[in-house]
Amino acid sequence: MNKFLIITFLLLFGAYASAQEISNYEQIYRELEPANFSYVHNIDPGESYDVQQNSWSPYPLFRLTSPLFFKNTTIEPGYYLLTPRQHKGNWYILFKEAGQVKYIIPAYNREMVPMGFYDENLPKIKLTPTQKVHLKFHDFVGKHVKSSQRKPAPNTYLEATDLENNFISLVIYWGNYRYYMILRSIQL
Repeated sequence: MNKFLIITFLLLFGAYASAQEISNYEQIYRELEPANFSYVHNIDPGESYDVQQNSWSPYPLFRLTSPLFFKNTTIEPGYYLLTPRQHKGNWYILFKEAGQVKYIIPAYNREMVPMGFYDENLPKIKLTPTQKVHLKFHDFVGKHVKSSQRKPAPNTYLEATDLENNFISLVIYWGNYRYYMILRSIQL
């Protein structure tokens, strides 16, 4: 009998916790304000600083196959580079297409990436013997010729989770931080 009561209590508490989580997402979504600013000619001023040490874009690429919604903003399907930026103390995610900022969506949370996260979740690169020799040569040259040294590109990772009530959680990992966004799959 005691086991039955305990199991019933755990099931009810789990249902209550998931209902609280759903209402929490709804509350976060309703409290977030859309961006009230834009960039001149839709060009991100911090991009040149981020890209100057890299051979390619260091931002995570997001492929969207169906529209997503945030308040009055409709994010159309396409390929976007997701870039976190701070504006007046708030964090925003820039959806950039062909070097132009198309959408600015607020991030509701920013926190440090746990230690070892990238080691566990990013695939290891498999190199051929000639590629290994090539990289060792570049490392040797980089160690002895200061002008040829490059900083490694920041690690990136992207998580998309489908939540109840047509909410979608996007977590963008970029460098040492991760940024949380909440969107909808249908307009509210």
